[in-house]
Amino acid sequence: MEELKPIGEAPDVRVKRLYMRSIRRGIKEMDLILGAYADAGLARLSPEWLDLYDDLLSENDHDLYQWVTGQTATPAHFAPLIDDIAIFSSCR
Repeated sequence: MEELKPIGEAPDVRVKRLYMRSIRRGIKEMDLILGAYADAGLARLSPEWLDLYDDLLSENDHDLYQWVTGQTATPAHFAPLIDDIAIFSSCR
């Protein structure tokens, strides 16, 4: 189920919302991986990357885990972001 994104959301509120979605996932592994990435600083991401990250958070946790750990191929549009997440989480 895709989450509705607030229209006109302030940047700091958006970062806080994405942080909470990063640390409260369906599986503990993704809490840890995305939590580490969020702790590294979501505020450093460009608005375009925040859009992509927001979209990524709507994906299935089991798929995300396999992408981040390199078990399966990542969809092309998420590949640069998944690579960045893998660096911060030391998954690859």
